Amino acid sequence: MIHVTVSRRSEQDPTIEAYQVEGHAEFDVPGKDLVCAAVSAITVGTVNSIEALTGVVPGTEMEKGWLDVILPLDSEPAQMAQVQLIIESMIVMLHTIASSYSDYIAIHTAYNEGG
Repeated sequence: MIHVTVSRRSEQDPTIEAYQVEGHAEFDVPGKDLVCAAVSAITVGTVNSIEALTGVVPGTEMEKGWLDVILPLDSEPAQMAQVQLIIESMIVMLHTIASSYSDYIAIHTAYNEGG
């Protein structure tokens, strides 16, 4: 199963600070797994969109079956608003996949109440 965790500042301030994707859907054999392909395209494409459309360069680490994205929260407010919208769009797309393939993808929200 693929687990997507979106880290938000707090319940009162839902600013997205990071997201992590880990695991494999195992919907089909590697190379034919449409759930893995869709999730990878959306989550990696989101990083590319953030960079291309806003100029903000997130910190990223990627290995097979794992993507960690950390946002630089010191960007200009207008840029950060765009980044937040792009990531919220990613979340909508992932929920669309999860509505049909809930056995293969789970989306979680974590709140970083301390900071």
